[in-house]
Amino acid sequence: MNKEMIKNIPHSMSVDLATLTDYSEGRVVSRTIAQNNYLSMTLFAIDAGEGISEHTTAGDALVHILDGKALITIGGKPTTVEAGKAIVMPANVPHALDAKESFKMLLVVVKENSLVWPEKAD
Repeated sequence: MNKEMIKNIPHSMSVDLATLTDYSEGRVVSRTIAQNNYLSMTLFAIDAGEGISEHTTAGDALVHILDGKALITIGGKPTTVEAGKAIVMPANVPHALDAKESFKMLLVVVKENSLVWPEKAD
């Protein structure tokens, strides 16, 4: 049997990613889909008035908004991103996410060491 690399999501069937996380009043809810040395994929449901404070990541981060709209600030520049749209937060650039209204997103972080393919074992 193969090791499951993508988890917490049905395999071999069509799914609406926005239905895999639910809003919770006053909270940020997350569901990890994949996590390893090369990338991470996480679903988030962020209630209105909540957010993720300014920070940096070592990899480029792609945010795809699944529901609602988010105010995303990258390097001090705010941008509103609505459902169906995506934005890249570059590695090592401060960024923050604010929910002026509730929103759901898929976050994919591609880490620097993913740019080098792993050596194959003999």
